[in-house]
Amino acid sequence: MDELLGKKIREIRNARQLTQEEMAEKLEISRQKYARIENGANNITLDNLTRIASILDVSVSDITSVLDEEPSVAYRSSEGEDSSVEKIFDMLDLFYANKHMYMRLQPTSEE
Repeated sequence: MDELLGKKIREIRNARQLTQEEMAEKLEISRQKYARIENGANNITLDNLTRIASILDVSVSDITSVLDEEPSVAYRSSEGEDSSVEKIFDMLDLFYANKHMYMRLQPTSEE
């Protein structure tokens, strides 16, 4: 999941003609940490995802839409049992990540 998000972020960043250094500076993190986000080596938090979307002048859903593009047919393929179990866990992780993101984006009673 993080690899897909990182790839989408990289594509948008390149389209905006920004460097990793510029992104890292705006996020107030090191370039190495930002590079790990784009490479999928670091988990991306909702906070960072929101800040990245703001810097790139896109919505969070513009970035996360790449997660919906994965064909659901791949989960029904006749691959080995281990990969099927792994894919189920990936689907559960995605579900809970989306649920968490949805809950964070809902207006609170204070607003």
